[in-house]
Amino acid sequence: MSGWSNGSSNGSYTSFFLVGFPGLQDSRTLLVLPFLSLYLVIFSANALVIHTVVSQRSLHQPMYLLIALLLAVSICAATTVVPPMLFTFSTHFNRISLARCLIQMFCIYFLIVFDCNILLVMALDRYVAICHPLRYPEIVTRQFLAGLVGVAAARSTCLVAPVVGLASWVRFCRSDVIYHFACEHMALMKLSCGDVSLNKTVGLTILIFNRVLDMLLLVASYTRIIHAAFRISSGGARAKALNTRGSHLLVIFTIYSSTMSSSIVYRVARTASEDVHNLLSAFYLLLPCLVNPIIYGARTKEIREHLATLFQRTQQQVPTEKLQSPPSHRELPG
Repeated sequence: MSGWSNGSSNGSYTSFFLVGFPGLQDSRTLLVLPFLSLYLVIFSANALVIHTVVSQRSLHQPMYLLIALLLAVSICAATTVVPPMLFTFSTHFNRISLARCLIQMFCIYFLIVFDCNILLVMALDRYVAICHPLRYPEIVTRQFLAGLVGVAAARSTCLVAPVVGLASWVRFCRSDVIYHFACEHMALMKLSCGDVSLNKTVGLTILIFNRVLDMLLLVASYTRIIHAAFRISSGGARAKALNTRGSHLLVIFTIYSSTMSSSIVYRVARTASEDVHNLLSAFYLLLPCLVNPIIYGARTKEIREHLATLFQRTQQQVPTEKLQSPPSHRELPG
């Protein structure tokens, strides 16, 4: 039985049962294999690109280091959601305390916002590289880059902390069952029995303010970048600059469109089933984690070339190992 706090006149649940995809009931174990496969692909693809950037000294430049950081955040985001979900699906032990629920909520939203903030830092890095190429080495130093990442992390914390902090003060007495595979804000607020209009207003205000401000900054930055790229006299340099911008814009579109569409549907389509909301949440949480390494691995020339070299070395080592393998007992001389 879930915990019930009755220290005051108004009781509140202190632990809950996470029931993801409730429409499937006992068939939820069938979701273990597809989600496990998806998680392994996400982890492997992101880790491969990160390994390529870290192991190649020629890629130890701000743009590639930021790509590696973005992909590391993707691994963290997927790990925050998928392994606990698989555990509850396979063992049916789905009880979670309010404290753990709030911690998971904070981690999920922090990583989502941090992801977007890293894109802003990448846009600033590319703006300086394209619009002020001669001053780029002296402006974008490692200390400056570390400072920007620190600001991005602090901004993410300041945006997420009020939402999670307000959620911790809500009374939950309507039910102790969260019909979701993770502790999302809207799913938890459905269990409240008091006035949560402030929570919803703060959450929606922060979401809109953050997204609108980010989009204005990104549009302003990339407008200047594209304008400066077309002024480059060298055709090869111009094509390289536009190709890199295209990769960033694809990632920006994937992340922002998935998060915004899920948030809008969650608030507008109130008659949709819980399974639909679960599916949309899985879509916006995991799609960027899956797409980001594919975009940067396939469209970034330097990373693509090093990945191709790595695969060629691996293929060359396999036949060599087979040739050097010891002979079987039948081949041993008598």
